[in-house]
Amino acid sequence: MSLLVYLLPLALALGAAWVAVFLWCMRKGQFDDPAGAATRILQDDPPADEIR
Repeated sequence: MSLLVYLLPLALALGAAWVAVFLWCMRKGQFDDPAGAATRILQDDPPADEIR
């Protein structure tokens, strides 16, 4: 039973830390365009002449 005294606050702290990191990622725009990054790798780069 004394182990529960340590594990319950630890679980709550880890859950709160996960929520804080998730909210931080949402504010920074990490999840704005998940499909765009997946298809961007498939697009060809323009030739070097067109870059300049």
